[in-house]
Amino acid sequence: MAKYKIGYTQGVFDMFHVGHLNLLINAKEQCDFLIVGVNSDALVSSYKNRIPIINENDRMKIVGNIKCVDKVILADTLDKNRFLKELGFDVIFIGNDWKGNERWNKTVEEMKASGVDVVFLPHTDGVNSAMLRDQVSDKINDE
Repeated sequence: MAKYKIGYTQGVFDMFHVGHLNLLINAKEQCDFLIVGVNSDALVSSYKNRIPIINENDRMKIVGNIKCVDKVILADTLDKNRFLKELGFDVIFIGNDWKGNERWNKTVEEMKASGVDVVFLPHTDGVNSAMLRDQVSDKINDE
């Protein structure tokens, strides 16, 4: 039996790769129902100053068809309190590469005050979307 009832994680999930899949599988192992917020193109643009390579509708379709994902939503804010009110989760999952980040330290405190755990899951070394973008760019430039 899973430790948590409803889990939530959120991310861009651009250029979906095995690191994304590992995060989702690890999260689902700890909850009965996993909700995944896919960051909207506008949200990503607002804090990363770039638009994802794969548009929000396609990213939602990809994530929503992963068998360990029970529900996918379009996330238009990084405010986890808003999603807590809307979705009623009891845990948030995030990769441990965010541990110690100022925004996530604040999120941990906010969620703790609401009785919600934040679980930092192992990050898959050697792969991330930025690295994939750079590899694609390098290959295009070599041609």
